[in-house]
Amino acid sequence: MTSAHEPAHRMPNPWYVGVVSGMASYIDAAAIVSSGIALVIYQHTIGLGADQIGILSATLTFCIAIGALVGGRLGDRFGRRSVFMVTMAMIVVGSALLVFTTSFAMLFVGTMLVGLGTGADLPVSLATIGEACDDRNRGKIIGLSNLLWVGGIIGTIAIASVAGGLGRLGGQIMLGQVGVIAFVLFFLRIGIPESASWAQARDERRAGVQTIRADKVAFRDLMGAQYRRPFLALMGFYCLVNLAANTGGQFGTYLAVNVVGISVELNSQIGLAMFPVGLIAGLWFMKIVDTQRRMNYFALGAVVYALGFILPVVFGFNLATLIVMQLCQGVGGAFAFEGILKVWMQESFPTLLRSQAQGYIIAIARFAAGALALVTPRLMGAGPQVLYAGLSLLVVVGLLIAWFTFRRGVANQFDVESELDPAVAPA
Repeated sequence: MTSAHEPAHRMPNPWYVGVVSGMASYIDAAAIVSSGIALVIYQHTIGLGADQIGILSATLTFCIAIGALVGGRLGDRFGRRSVFMVTMAMIVVGSALLVFTTSFAMLFVGTMLVGLGTGADLPVSLATIGEACDDRNRGKIIGLSNLLWVGGIIGTIAIASVAGGLGRLGGQIMLGQVGVIAFVLFFLRIGIPESASWAQARDERRAGVQTIRADKVAFRDLMGAQYRRPFLALMGFYCLVNLAANTGGQFGTYLAVNVVGISVELNSQIGLAMFPVGLIAGLWFMKIVDTQRRMNYFALGAVVYALGFILPVVFGFNLATLIVMQLCQGVGGAFAFEGILKVWMQESFPTLLRSQAQGYIIAIARFAAGALALVTPRLMGAGPQVLYAGLSLLVVVGLLIAWFTFRRGVANQFDVESELDPAVAPA
């Protein structure tokens, strides 16, 4: 048995862990947005039909969900490190298929591999970050992972703004960047050891030591009185708000080209122009997330974020509302979506439930988004304002669930484990 005090479990600088592990969020966003843009390009270069685009988009989302469900459980059972090494290899292979094949069957297989790898990586990578940090920097570093998520969107849009007019080559470049980054991350992650907190919990459980950290391991524990409320609230919050966000990520280009009537390049350039605003908002979130002000910012961000979906319903889809919608979503989302969700997911569950709890939350949200993606192109064809009216309602309900659950605080399990288990108390 390996001691938690041996060098094998000594974490490198938590900010380094945050960047290398947090790139899972970059890949998640880049895979979704790259797929959304590249499939529109492939529609006109290799002859994909609207139904095939819907199937591939839904497959990506469904496989991210399945990957999160399985990867989260495996991460709690076998360790964070072993899972997040395998996931990078899957993404590399899947991306290669998406770049070099033209048949729908091979595109389907490649999409499956990228989705499964991305989904499995998310909960274990986030748990790795949370367990490498302390209360002074956990929110900030998890917030950094959210900036990387935004970076995945912006990086892909930047590529699209240059390569969007290159035909199939442009789509290949966008999809290829996901595989190249995963390839680099595979080697960078070799230097990150197993989470010390997970290794200690595993050792305590093997030795029969009863601790909060080692005692919670099964789904039924998530549904116990202590964790059921935050678990169900986070699931509802992410599921409902992500339906709208995922639709924008996967079909934003489709909407801009086929409804608003602008080019792929112009739509990408608009998104790129929003980057400084999103970056400033994300940095500000990192500044306030570890303070008592974060719920005030959540409330303000929630209002702005919801407005981003409501405005085009009221005023119609045109270039002006498209720009305002992206601006509101960039600013509001920084304080009331992925960033704060990731912080709450780390804090709400103990060590041997943390990864699988996140896996369940991510999986349910992505399953729902995948189901919607199957029919989104047809719904947009029937009238995007009706679709976005429904999405606006879901966003408002999801944000209210989060507000009423977390406004008075939920027990921070890192603090609970430190107080009840002397082994994890800070030195």
